[in-house]
Amino acid sequence: MGKSGGSADDAARFGHTELPPEQSKALSKAVKLEWLTIAYLAVTTFVVFLVLGSSQAMKAAWIEDLLSFLPPIAFLVATRIIRRRPTERHPYGYHRAVGIAHLVAAVALVVMGTYLIVDSGLGLIKAEHPPIGGIELFGQVFWLGWLMIGVMAMTGIVPVFLGHAKMKLAKQLHDKVLYADADMNKADWMTALAAAVGVFGIGLGLWWADAVAALIISISILRDGIKNLRGAVGGLIDTKARTYDDAEPHPIADRIDTYLTGLDWVVEAKSRIRDEGHVFHVESFVVTAAGRPPPMARLIDAREACTNMDWKVQDMVIVPVPELPREFLPGLTASGGER
Repeated sequence: MGKSGGSADDAARFGHTELPPEQSKALSKAVKLEWLTIAYLAVTTFVVFLVLGSSQAMKAAWIEDLLSFLPPIAFLVATRIIRRRPTERHPYGYHRAVGIAHLVAAVALVVMGTYLIVDSGLGLIKAEHPPIGGIELFGQVFWLGWLMIGVMAMTGIVPVFLGHAKMKLAKQLHDKVLYADADMNKADWMTALAAAVGVFGIGLGLWWADAVAALIISISILRDGIKNLRGAVGGLIDTKARTYDDAEPHPIADRIDTYLTGLDWVVEAKSRIRDEGHVFHVESFVVTAAGRPPPMARLIDAREACTNMDWKVQDMVIVPVPELPREFLPGLTASGGER
């Protein structure tokens, strides 16, 4: 079952689903962008480490940079795993690897965000005054804070562009890990700005500015973690299939139901869709007009029409029933409509 082609190129597949040309190109671009992100982070985290000093805001920004490694690594690992074809032991394929990678990254964000909030909050309560000394460069002594602010300004620009590029690809691939990474990248400028303001505040004699900036960055990390944790857990416990950004239910369900209901041999139709990570598994229940199963050819034609609606519809079964099974479709009312 599923849409498989004759290509032997595993890089253009998710399991036994051969990707259309647009998605295949998007996947290739996404992999390159994630490797570029890892290389960029390796440089920036090292540079930020060199100028950390005793600033809590800089420490929080540095830790966030370290955590930023998780989504691209998770994406690259999951992308390798899900290319494997289904086996007897894993008849649904390995698509859930995406959800597991998403969950691991989300848990790390929540744990570290919580730790940093406590650490920053204690620094504020204890009224710690972080000293920032000077550094000699080219025979001149500079306040280290200016170097910190300069580094933050440089590290906050590139991720924004990376985030916008990844966001488009996440939509094309229906990839929630890539979307989470893009969302974090787009917000990195706020982390850089908060750290820079905190350091500048120390220079003005506002000792609390550094702790407040660190607290803002920590809350941002925790917010990202909770948002991703909610989405990852929802996917693993088979919530209703939603769009790549979890903003709304995926429209493919309504399209399939509308098509099936419009067939001359169908009275009612309702589907439930399981999001496996990139692809969907669909179960459609249809009440037939004649009160008995239609000819096999009609079922095959209907299934092909539905799987051709969207590349993400990998597996689909159409189940003729005397009436819609409300125990399997709990969103239905007694009359058959949705609540």
